[in-house]
Amino acid sequence: MKSPICHVTVVGCGLIGTGWASWFLNRGLNVICSDPVSGDWQRLRQRVSTQLAEIGHDEGAREQMLSRLRLEPEIEQAVAAAEWIQESVPEDLEVKRKALARIDHAASSHAVIASSTSSLKISDLQRGLSHPERLVAGHPFLPVPLIPLVEVAGGVHTSASSIDLAMAFYEFVGKRPIRLRKEVNGHVANRLQAALMREAFYLLQEGVASARDIDLALTEGPGQRWVATGPFVSHQLAGGEGGARQAFANLGEALRTMWSDLGSPTLTAELQATVIAGSEECMADKSQEKWAEERRRLVRAVQREKALLEKERSQR
Repeated sequence: MKSPICHVTVVGCGLIGTGWASWFLNRGLNVICSDPVSGDWQRLRQRVSTQLAEIGHDEGAREQMLSRLRLEPEIEQAVAAAEWIQESVPEDLEVKRKALARIDHAASSHAVIASSTSSLKISDLQRGLSHPERLVAGHPFLPVPLIPLVEVAGGVHTSASSIDLAMAFYEFVGKRPIRLRKEVNGHVANRLQAALMREAFYLLQEGVASARDIDLALTEGPGQRWVATGPFVSHQLAGGEGGARQAFANLGEALRTMWSDLGSPTLTAELQATVIAGSEECMADKSQEKWAEERRRLVRAVQREKALLEKERSQR
């Protein structure tokens, strides 16, 4: 389906902002980029081109898409005619509030403003805006052109229609949005990730296993299942025919024991040094670029298979 929104503006052109620009171009939209810090047009264009290549477009297709990309240094001019505005300035409350105030003042009354914030609450970002009802969280997951998840949340003043439009728009452009029913620091995915990282760091700190083996425990174990099933479906399947009820009967006591024993490490300089050393050890046999390329290929392969399964499901 074609999106009813054709003209978008991305404010903030770092890794997240250029990722959004690449994805919007990939979906046929016209994109204006504005960055209150950097005005390096060539660097921005090259970064977007690189991300379009990672999506799978050849040079000719990239050049055609880049013809729909424009740089406008002044935020007010960049957002004036936009139908959708994706704010992606640095994750700092005051920096974002200043940028959003400028956007809110200059944007058309019908434009929705989505913040890519990964941790801040929309209610905190709405303070002082003339039209706070149109501000939503539209938090992507890195890398933006690769991972489909977008977390949509409102603040105390966000209208239901803005949330509905955000959900519909992200679906139109090929993302997989989820709706948060309540504001919480870090949204959903980052909190789940943070919980796992906390325990991984604790296990390394306690010398339970090496960083390499902790990584393998995930990538060669539950990570392969989690590609298909999240914690609730996994819990249901763990109980066999008895489902989640039987899973609790079988594993409830084990869960209680492990929960009571989970670590609560403090992110000291010493722990950070341990994690850095472990991370570098894990990457000793391949360059960072090689790791990123292999990740991209594996994720794309999984996404192709998931698309086939969804197509089969829809035809049943």
